[in-house]
Amino acid sequence: MKNIFNVVVMVLAMIIAFLIFEYGFGNPDGFLDPGTRHKPKPGHTLATIYTGGPVVAIIMGLIIIATTFVIERYFSLKKAVGKGDPKKFVAQISEDLLNERYEEALQACEVQRGSLANIVRAGIERFKVVKDDTELDKEKKLSEVQRAIDEATNLEIPLLEKNLVILSTIASIGTMFGLLGTTLGMIRAFAAFGDTGTVDATQLAVGISEALYNTAAGLIAAIISIVFFNLFSTKVDNVVYSIDEVILNVTQIFTLHVSGNK
Repeated sequence: MKNIFNVVVMVLAMIIAFLIFEYGFGNPDGFLDPGTRHKPKPGHTLATIYTGGPVVAIIMGLIIIATTFVIERYFSLKKAVGKGDPKKFVAQISEDLLNERYEEALQACEVQRGSLANIVRAGIERFKVVKDDTELDKEKKLSEVQRAIDEATNLEIPLLEKNLVILSTIASIGTMFGLLGTTLGMIRAFAAFGDTGTVDATQLAVGISEALYNTAAGLIAAIISIVFFNLFSTKVDNVVYSIDEVILNVTQIFTLHVSGNK
């Protein structure tokens, strides 16, 4: 179920791209031969791009997909970071836990929200359950808390990294589709010259121009994906580092309380 959104986005993106390609770029008004749409009017860029072939539509779909997931990742990571300053949140949590103000710490997690707060809350709630359990020794209590933290972490980290692989994939295949479209365009251009047996410099220039639109579109798709993949990967790394840091801090505080040395 969790992948249905991705599939729907990709399918819709390709449908939208082909509709724009066919009825926007392929508008008959932009061609000298509206029936066959093989000869774009001089200076009509959209019609010229249309002659690049269906590969252009595929690349357009990739650009729409990349843009959609860039927006999705931006808001998702913004939500994962939480509402307040993470440093102030960590400082407040540490102070509350040191003074055994567990309800205040949980309230701070509720206000902060985000991945970091969810993981800390899981640890605090589990510690409240086991801290006064006389049947558990120190090691088992800490083990229970650590298990709760690990489970919460295992749920949050994949959400941070979700859909980054899509941007990475588009970054790789965008350029390839661009080169494929360029190659097919050049083949068509030179095949036409072979049929006539003559070389028309104007036709050759138009053919090359049409082919290179594929390369340009492919590079645009790749650049968008690469730039934002790197930005989001860095953001995820920073969040994960903050999570590791606060887990260590919280675990040390719990160890002090379990040992009875505050």
